[in-house]
Amino acid sequence: MNEFSIICRLLGSLYYRHPDDAVMAPVFALIKEGKLSQNWPLEQDELLARLQKSVDLPALTADYQALFVGDECRVPPYRSYWQEEGSEAQVRAFLEARGMPLGESAADHIGTLLLAASWLEDNAAEDENEAIETLFADFLLPWCDTFFGKVEANAASAFWRTLAQLSREAVLAMWDELTEEDEE
Repeated sequence: MNEFSIICRLLGSLYYRHPDDAVMAPVFALIKEGKLSQNWPLEQDELLARLQKSVDLPALTADYQALFVGDECRVPPYRSYWQEEGSEAQVRAFLEARGMPLGESAADHIGTLLLAASWLEDNAAEDENEAIETLFADFLLPWCDTFFGKVEANAASAFWRTLAQLSREAVLAMWDELTEEDEE
């Protein structure tokens, strides 16, 4: 697992898994204790420090619920909501064609897409970036900036506002890295 995969896995898990999920407890502890910044490969120290200070589990859990869960959520975390021509079936077909195991949950969830980037990176043949580039170019980049902006605008907690900023910068940095590798 490389830095690209780690970033995608962490961000994907934060958006995909409810903060009450026991799997997330060590992640929130890592952030709260400032240990995430020690190993974070991107230059985002200020955002990581703000994120660390904003770990208030009851507040960020309530905000997660209001932002992303249910029919009345403030910011639907699905590509199909933000793109008229974007269907969940397109994303599912793309990921299944690459051998990614998918459950019953929506394949076009922002968390699933970031986790898929991690999975593709971990399971790709050496120097094979085409699938990851397609995932970013076709299924993530066209709508994620709008999504992160809406999270920033609608979040009640500093944690989710900060995470949206950090996520936007990280996705763009990873895209730059992917496209730079093509130019070489």
